[in-house]
Parts: sequence; C-alpha cells; structure tokens
Amino acid sequence: MAPGPTGLRITRVLARRSDGRSETSLDPDLRVFVSDLVRPYGLPLREDLLGEGVGHSYEELAAGPLREALAEDEPADLLILAFDTPDVRPGAPSSLALSRSVPGSPLSFAVCDQGGAAAFTALRLAAAHQRTGTCRRAVVVLAEQSALHYEPSGPVPLPERHAVVVLICEEAPGEGLAVRQTRGEASPAEAVRAEAEKLGPEAALLLGPGFGAGEPPPAQPFTGLWAELADHLPRWRADGRPALLAGYDRRLGVLSTLALP
Repeated sequence: MAPGPTGLRITRVLARRSDGRSETSLDPDLRVFVSDLVRPYGLPLREDLLGEGVGHSYEELAAGPLREALAEDEPADLLILAFDTPDVRPGAPSSLALSRSVPGSPLSFAVCDQGGAAAFTALRLAAAHQRTGTCRRAVVVLAEQSALHYEPSGPVPLPERHAVVVLICEEAPGEGLAVRQTRGEASPAEAVRAEAEKLGPEAALLLGPGFGAGEPPPAQPFTGLWAELADHLPRWRADGRPALLAGYDRRLGVLSTLALP
C-alpha cells in the first residue's frame, strides 16, 4: 500500500530572553552599514547607541538555544532565521553562521523586512520545502533585539529585551501546519474567527499584536506570540487540540494565520 500524505508539524518550541550586548555592537562597520541603510531616506543615526555599543547579534543570541533545542542525532535539513529589528552584525547573514550550531549542515537563509508577518512567512516556506520531499526536519529561528541604531520615520514598537524563539518542525503522517497570508482584509478579526471555526469548536486561538485599535505596544512585538505558543503547545498536543495563531501587521496591512491541526 502506498504511504499516506505527510506534513510539517511544530513538535517543540523553545523561548528565551536575555539582556546584555554583543561586542559586534561596537564594530565600526556597523556605523557604515546603518549609514548606508538610512541615507536614501534622510534618517538620522542614533549616535548615543552607536557610541555605547548597544544591541545583540542574532548569531550569539540564538546559538545557545539552538544547541539546547536539538540533539546531535537530530539533523536539520533547513534553517530559517526571521526577524524584524535589524541585526547588529553587518557582515555575513547570521542565518549562515547559525547553521553551524545545529547538526546536519542545513540549507539556511533569512526572512526580514516583513514586520510581524516574517515569522509566518518563514513557516510557510518551511512547509513548502517539506513538500519537495527533501526536508524532514526544519528549524525556524525568530529573533529580536532591542536596539535600533537610527531614528525611524514613524513610531515603531521595539522589544523591551532581546529574545529568541526556536521552532522545531518535523515531518509527520497526516495534515501539517498551514499558513495563510492576505492583504486588504476589511475586517481582520472577522477573518480570523472564520479561520478558527474551520478547525472546530475545541480549537485554541492565540492572537498577536495588531487587532485592537489603540492597544499598547507589546513587550516583545515580534517573538511574544511565539513565546506563548511555547507555553501552550505541550498541553495542546497532549489533548489533541487544534490551534490557530494570528497576527496582523498594521504597517503593511498583512494578515497572517497559522493553523496547527
């Protein structure tokens, strides 16, 4: 009999927060990198932060949690780093460096410049990669650091602390995770309710920022939703309970949902 369909499932989630700074925050190349980044837009640098050496590199932030999340006999086929706040390491992408922190020498790349939607995009790409038949285990790293080394053109929520969330996604029989991303929803909240109803009355629902008008900025705008998932996923799996996670990036007008069967 032919094998049945398989999908990618989130089997483990590890969330960590930290303080401190990286030595790379004092790298002279950081000033050059940020200057080139903001010059076309006429945005001023944060000379105080550049002088003090504030911020944390995502390579240093995530290397320890990655080693904690994966054993040596659990090779990864894919590693995706997703972030919103820019990294303080102006050289090679941290995703390439982080691939050395996990067994298996995985294909690695980063997703950014999508606001809070980047985390959902990373999971959507991981699921698509699994469907090619070349990915049995994917690692998605979500990271945010609290320093922005230039003055933004408008209000931007920054995290209170450096944080990283590691999502281990593994191939399993049956239906896998499903990500849906849309623009221009007239009522994002109603769209989320409709998605949750498809999973049945027992489905759990986790909402990220963006759904309440005038809501205060969250302490961890990029990783907070996923840290909540780390708290709840073991119980949901034990109970066989489906779940829906949703985030709405108001700046980009992107509604993202993740269904966990």
